[in-house]
Amino acid sequence: MPHFLLDTSWWIPCYGLIGAFLTLPWAIGLIRQTGPRPAAYLNILATLLALGHSLVLLIQIWPEPPSSVVIPWLHIVDLRLDWVLEVSPVSVGASVLITSLSLLAQIYALGYLEKDWGLARFYALMGFFEGAMSGIAISDSLFLSYALLEMLTLSTYLLVGFWYAQPLVVKAARDAFLTKRVGDLLLLMGVVGLATLAGSLNFSDLAAWAATADLAPWLATLLGLALIAGPTGKCAQFPLHLWLDEAMEGPNPASILRNSVVVACGAYVLIKLQPVLVLSPTVSVVLMALGSLTAVGSSLVSIAQIDIKRTLSHSTSAYLGLVFVAVGLQQPQIALVFLFAHALAKALLFMGVGSIISTIITQDLTEMGGLRSRMPATTTAFAVGSAAMISFLPLGGFWGMVHLAQVFMGAQPWLMGVLLGVNGLTAFNLTRIFGLIFQGKPQPKTRRAPEVPWPMAVPMVFMAVMNLLMPLLLATWHLLPIWTPSTQQSALLLVASSGLGMMVGIRLYWATERPQPVKLAWRQLQNLFAYDFYVERFYQQIVVVPFALGSKLSTWFDRYWVDGVVNGVSLAFLAGGESLKYTVSGRMQLYLLTIVMAVVVAGAWLILRPLS
Repeated sequence: MPHFLLDTSWWIPCYGLIGAFLTLPWAIGLIRQTGPRPAAYLNILATLLALGHSLVLLIQIWPEPPSSVVIPWLHIVDLRLDWVLEVSPVSVGASVLITSLSLLAQIYALGYLEKDWGLARFYALMGFFEGAMSGIAISDSLFLSYALLEMLTLSTYLLVGFWYAQPLVVKAARDAFLTKRVGDLLLLMGVVGLATLAGSLNFSDLAAWAATADLAPWLATLLGLALIAGPTGKCAQFPLHLWLDEAMEGPNPASILRNSVVVACGAYVLIKLQPVLVLSPTVSVVLMALGSLTAVGSSLVSIAQIDIKRTLSHSTSAYLGLVFVAVGLQQPQIALVFLFAHALAKALLFMGVGSIISTIITQDLTEMGGLRSRMPATTTAFAVGSAAMISFLPLGGFWGMVHLAQVFMGAQPWLMGVLLGVNGLTAFNLTRIFGLIFQGKPQPKTRRAPEVPWPMAVPMVFMAVMNLLMPLLLATWHLLPIWTPSTQQSALLLVASSGLGMMVGIRLYWATERPQPVKLAWRQLQNLFAYDFYVERFYQQIVVVPFALGSKLSTWFDRYWVDGVVNGVSLAFLAGGESLKYTVSGRMQLYLLTIVMAVVVAGAWLILRPLS
């Protein structure tokens, strides 16, 4: 392998950052005469260079073993912090996926944000976004990965708050930032503790250390729980899952990346930490419990939403929950395959969603209908993305689910029930969405809906083709599951759950005349799902209200007690000084007489005190 390609692998994340820097003159308004389009073209060019570099590097290293690139950064006494990069087919392949999806999302944004006044600022933020994700893909250092995860948190805040003139957008950006900060703070504690125990923060060194580490059970459990807190927030897992739903207030091109590869970055770090996490069986149980709870809960919540982007965002949390379960079962390879299949399918779905929103200017499913004949390309793309998300033979989602089923059935049979339930609910939900959007009679907002322009249609068609070719890619990379009798049984169960979900969805939502939305007989149950099990209200009462009350009490104590004491002391000294100034006559004889009298009184008190 040419040393030049290996030595310059660190350029891959820098292309996006350079593109973001080059777009700043347009983003901050220094250049107005040309409009914001040149900024978009510069950032697209930078992403294209990053994709080309990644592809050439992947071709060169495909038959080679993994190698490392060490970039010295900070050496002080015994503290040594280096940027360590892993150049392997997996890491560089992840970079190819990230840069290719970023390129498609940016081309897509040319049509989606064509008349938006903040187009240049959006592309600057997308370059920042891409640079952080590409860095995480090739990072072999937990320290570097943590810093890049912080960049992702900042990027999420800025992109969600892109339309900052809207109060709801400001609230969504703030909530997303603060929710992620909870997980990041706990992860930082784990990083510091792990650096102290292992002596290194490189993933390869941590794996070697974990193989021989002998930690107390309580210490291994606390360390593992701290390390999974960050990915829990990044992957929108319970109880730090609310941010992804609110993040849908941002522009849809950013949602394409957020729901496909951004959430996967947290899972990618979790997979890298898997050798350390297995030190505590409790942590593995917690991963499976969190993943199962989020997978089932988010699937139920998604079927009760009427906002098209929110219903898909909850399915993202559900699928990442399955990844958490796979990591808890010590199956990182299967988790990566499933993440890959999910990323392609979810990116295509959000491209279809963006086409619909940009055409009819609404996200409310109850205001849609009859778009199949008016938007054929979008209809086909959405159908392919939906089929690729579930166990629909032979697309990528089917093979990813079969991989998971093999592991779940052999380890914990009840997890197979979770997988079948999530798959069936997702099939029902996607069928419901398809019926509400494309079937039935046209609604007032959909009667004259045209197909989207080419900047949006071309990336969408390309992603549809990639999803159709997914089985061929898996076969080429030898990632298809081994076909055994148990595999056949699992596959039949998965196909049956998909078919059942689709049939129920068709029965309820594909009729010409239908209530919008379908109402359950148990209204309380429907509200429970629609309001996300009232988790936000729970946080409001348990966290927000007590903290608000505590801040008010602290303000009152500070104002009337702390300030009161300080002001009282200062007033006392001021009054004393004002009183004493009248005793100053300027005559030396009076001063000496006062001193003598004071000495006489003090001496007499000392002499007479023993007599009393």
